[in-house]
Amino acid sequence: MADLIEATPDVALGRPTPCEDYDVAALLVHVWQAVAAFRAAAVKDPLPPPPAVDAADLPDEWKTRIPADLWALEAAWRDPEAWTGMTGAGGVDLPGDVAGIVALDEVVIHGWDLAKTIGGPAGYDGPGLPEILEQTRNFRALDVPGLFGPEVLIRENADLFEQVLGMTGRDPDWTPPPG
Repeated sequence: MADLIEATPDVALGRPTPCEDYDVAALLVHVWQAVAAFRAAAVKDPLPPPPAVDAADLPDEWKTRIPADLWALEAAWRDPEAWTGMTGAGGVDLPGDVAGIVALDEVVIHGWDLAKTIGGPAGYDGPGLPEILEQTRNFRALDVPGLFGPEVLIRENADLFEQVLGMTGRDPDWTPPPG
């Protein structure tokens, strides 16, 4: 995702994304907030819930700051202790292993959102997809409002990543509107 952010042209900041509530700038602010929250969760020092996402909060140095924060997030979750005990993110108490999967979900899904919008590589075949799908199903079963968009029904023989996309409310075939 860091490479995608660095490749995002300034002219793309107002473009819509598959995450219907966010244009690119707002999506980047959300990612920046989530990265901070889940990095703090990894070190068991939860942050208070962030303010509402506002595209105007995108820092001037977003092309370097957010990627650097993503690398710090990755480093924090490499510590086996991050995956143990209790922690929190966004004002919600979570077991460490759940917080780690949610952090990965944030990066993978919003990375896809950004890639689809700017025309970058939009696949993911890295680790954690089965866990993301399982955790997303668990959260869906809780019916937490605003957590995901409506589930998108996808083809029967969809690969694991497409299943995750559909479960998180994304249409794997989404394309940006013309213009």
